[in-house]
Amino acid sequence: MFGFGFFDVFIIAAILGVQYFLSSRNSVYWGGFIPLVFVVWRTWILINEDENFLAYVLILLVGLAFLIGGWYEGRKALHNKRKQELDKMKSYDIK
Repeated sequence: MFGFGFFDVFIIAAILGVQYFLSSRNSVYWGGFIPLVFVVWRTWILINEDENFLAYVLILLVGLAFLIGGWYEGRKALHNKRKQELDKMKSYDIK
């Protein structure tokens, strides 16, 4: 798994899509669920399998960069959506 074959790309895209969806919910904590699971999963692999520590750190940093980037983009999208709704309500109040 995750040898970057044909299906692995779709699995990674699905995980990033779910991350963006959870990050754009009202609670900020939903977006932290997948990065937390990722850290636990990678640490479990480091402990139970014979993996190089440098590879662990690099994969963890790159993975977290993408997941936290998705978290940030989801929060920004939610903020923009709320701002547009508020501006829309303010425009109706002016009339």
